[in-house]
Amino acid sequence: MFTLKQLRYFAAVARHRHFGRAAAECHVSQPALSLQIQELERFLGTQLIERRRNAIALTEAGHDIAERANRILIEATDLIDHARHRPKLLTGRLELGVIPSIAPYLLPATLPRLQESYPALDIGLRETQTATLLDDLVDGRLDVALLSLPIERPGLETLHLFDDAFLLALPALPGGDGLALTPEAALAGENLLLLEEGHCLRDQALSFCGPARPGSRRQYGASSLSTIMQMVANGFGTTLLPAMALPIEFRPDMPVRLYRFAPPGPSRSIGLAWRRTSARKGDFQALGRMLAEIGRSLTEARENGPPIENEALRLTSPQRLAS
Repeated sequence: MFTLKQLRYFAAVARHRHFGRAAAECHVSQPALSLQIQELERFLGTQLIERRRNAIALTEAGHDIAERANRILIEATDLIDHARHRPKLLTGRLELGVIPSIAPYLLPATLPRLQESYPALDIGLRETQTATLLDDLVDGRLDVALLSLPIERPGLETLHLFDDAFLLALPALPGGDGLALTPEAALAGENLLLLEEGHCLRDQALSFCGPARPGSRRQYGASSLSTIMQMVANGFGTTLLPAMALPIEFRPDMPVRLYRFAPPGPSRSIGLAWRRTSARKGDFQALGRMLAEIGRSLTEARENGPPIENEALRLTSPQRLAS
């Protein structure tokens, strides 16, 4: 009979298309992994992997078995979760994924409280873009993901936690250097600075300000909001800043003007997502309650934070930004 270990090794090879990387993921030597897959092929009576000189490929049977193996591994994980985590909330190992435009602002305040409230919880973190998080969630490499809603992926359940409003950040350089923009001109999007392709925050800003035109400063894609805010401070453009990022990304000495939108202004919906088949829904709801409390406190902190120059900035079409 084949084993779950053999299925896990084969699924890793099918995902990476590389024995070395699959072995590293599974924390075994490459020969040990290769031997287990050969035994799986012998038991099934079919070749799963076509071994070439510089690469590998799945056979037709291999593609079919890889899909079925992933389903079996996810079901096995959910079965173990059901048995181990029924007695108490948030115990044992929990793999949490989070997008980069949330992680540095929400997690530092959350993790100490989570450890204090649930000392038996062993949490693993993965910070990456939304598409990768959803793939890892569906494939069972993550238990739950913290991201921007809504998402479109079958088999997943979501929980809305709180709304994170956007502020408009403009350069305010001394002596009139840099860009001389009114908020209305900034909203036209000609000088909007965005995160690089793949970040949902970029798509959200574009859905609000409209598509880029040739020559737009949207070509300045960055990998972090810290970089974006430094570019704004040096007069390179404007940006939409999530309220939860304000305590970290804005300093009183920065030459940046902040504008609040009159309600209803643009915002993003922050939430959790997990596999609908997971037995740990109670865990995710408990985690969500803590994240929602901390998240709301961060977004409301701007009321006592830096001065925001215009509280009557209105949008032509107020909307919540979709992910």
